[in-house]
Amino acid sequence: MCGLTGYITLKKSISSTNTINEMLLMQKHRGPDDHGVVLIDDTNRMIKEYRSSISEVSGSPSIAFGFNRLSILDLSVNGHQPMINSSEDVVLMMNGEVYNAFDFKDELIAKGYTFKSTTDTEVVLNLYLEYGIKETIERLNGMFAIVIYDKRQRKVFLVRDRFGIKPLYLLRNENYIAFSSEMKSFKCLPDFKFELDKTNLDEFLLFRNCVNNTLFKDIINIEQGVIYDYDLEKQEFSEVRYFDINTINTIESSTLVNHEIEDALKKAIKYQMISDVKLGSQLSGGIDSSLVTHFANKELKDGNLESISIVFQNKNFSEEKYIDFVAQNEKIKVHKFPLEEAYYIDTLMRATWHFEQPLNHPNTIGIYLLSEKAKKHVTVLLSGEGADETFAGYGSYLNLKKKSIFSKDFLKKLKSNINNLNNFLSYYFSESGKILMSAAFGNIALSKKVYKNFNFERAINQRKNIVNKIKGSSINRQRKFDFLTYLPDLLMRQDKMSMAHSIENRVPFLDNNLVQKAFLLPENELLKIHNGKLEGKYILKNISKGIFGEQFTFRNKQGFGIPLKEFFSSDKFISLWEDKLFPSIKERDLFDAELLNGWLKNINNVPYKNLEMFWIAISFEIWASLYLDDKKLI
Repeated sequence: MCGLTGYITLKKSISSTNTINEMLLMQKHRGPDDHGVVLIDDTNRMIKEYRSSISEVSGSPSIAFGFNRLSILDLSVNGHQPMINSSEDVVLMMNGEVYNAFDFKDELIAKGYTFKSTTDTEVVLNLYLEYGIKETIERLNGMFAIVIYDKRQRKVFLVRDRFGIKPLYLLRNENYIAFSSEMKSFKCLPDFKFELDKTNLDEFLLFRNCVNNTLFKDIINIEQGVIYDYDLEKQEFSEVRYFDINTINTIESSTLVNHEIEDALKKAIKYQMISDVKLGSQLSGGIDSSLVTHFANKELKDGNLESISIVFQNKNFSEEKYIDFVAQNEKIKVHKFPLEEAYYIDTLMRATWHFEQPLNHPNTIGIYLLSEKAKKHVTVLLSGEGADETFAGYGSYLNLKKKSIFSKDFLKKLKSNINNLNNFLSYYFSESGKILMSAAFGNIALSKKVYKNFNFERAINQRKNIVNKIKGSSINRQRKFDFLTYLPDLLMRQDKMSMAHSIENRVPFLDNNLVQKAFLLPENELLKIHNGKLEGKYILKNISKGIFGEQFTFRNKQGFGIPLKEFFSSDKFISLWEDKLFPSIKERDLFDAELLNGWLKNINNVPYKNLEMFWIAISFEIWASLYLDDKKLI
């Protein structure tokens, strides 16, 4: 896991020799172990590498590549990036891990390729030299963001893994094209300033994220499963899709049985345990992370696996007893850390700086704390992220299956949208509409109250286009939609909060082969009645039952909740609100500050949906002050 950054000049050169250095320093936390720079004069086909000290960089190249390395495989200097081939006509940078890379090594050696390192990066470089960009990327099973300069073709390629596990941001304006693992590096570019793109604000308020877009003008997160091909001579991009979740094989197989899924999960975890540094698990006490912990523990000698967990004093939000149960069952060492009110509030600014967008999920601070504490014990963490999307674990899947018009879910949403019935009902009574609105954390009425310029159609436009293209059964359509719209945001949360502390976070449930098998499952293996109750993610629960027992497995899903009411009621937060947040929101004049202030003053009687919207408003203001105003509120 590392950080990459760089730029391509267009109308005018970037004359400062220090620009690429500053871009690297902005994200040094992603790779504190090593750094490197390659400057490229594409016109004269010149490549110059700086390995020992980036302070030596000089000249005004048309292209600059910079890399921060967190050493995971081959800790020697042989794993240095950017990596250049022996003919010095291809430069490659890769952030992430390719777990099946070494499956190709013997094949490449037989074709005459030699290796200086034992890194997956060098394997990928040689695969590219042999097979070209599309065939290479299609072969890879892992999490990655890759940037390649090919002098022979005068092209730059930018690509992310098929599920969007690793970030790769692209900035395009008339002066330059820039790319980076983190957007904050763009602050170092000449004549650049972060600006709010208000056209994405509606979507953000309703869904808490913007699919592939950001809240910044001119910046996108490159779409997962797509190769961006930039022709330096023509100065234009083309895009080639190498993976589409919509075309994944979803022919339900009645012959696929539990042990095949269990075997695929075991194999995925074993693959993802390749590391030359210490590895542990991110244990929440839920089914997903507990299964990952169990199978990872089986791969190591007794007592070698350590787990990291966050707990709360409020037992309504803490799953500590389940964490302890798994730790005792597995005979592993567990490190538990309480998330306390003072830490939560004091960390809002730092976590926002690393996340680079408003902290849309309140539990983001918990992952930040977990990663901070984990660094004292491990460098790599396995997590259970992706299991709910892969195996239909959310309540939205149950609602689709029940298809009840007057369900509790329907009546609850109807009540909250009573003043916007036309918009609400037009979407709730169609399958596509229910799928589209399933990830709406806010609701239409609250969004309109808080943001007077809120536009519902603008908020859903991109997602409507996505859902209308998805084929398959209702459950499979929902899973695919979540893969495309909801999961990428959760993955960015994991990446940014873990890399803030130089921790590599891995997600075995998003192994290529495991996801492929999961989509072959018949619906009744995903959703099944158990003890009179419809259960999601049933096949995983069945595996868990055999390991951890009935009581542990078939309990009510809790998730990683945060006691927001307690935090917002604290003296520390109220002082922050009155002294800084409330005046700042009023001055910005985007959201109704008086409405928000009224909610806070009546917090014991405010519905939880209002609290979530209040959270979005304050997290947006902290982000805006930091990135748009370049000032700190905390």
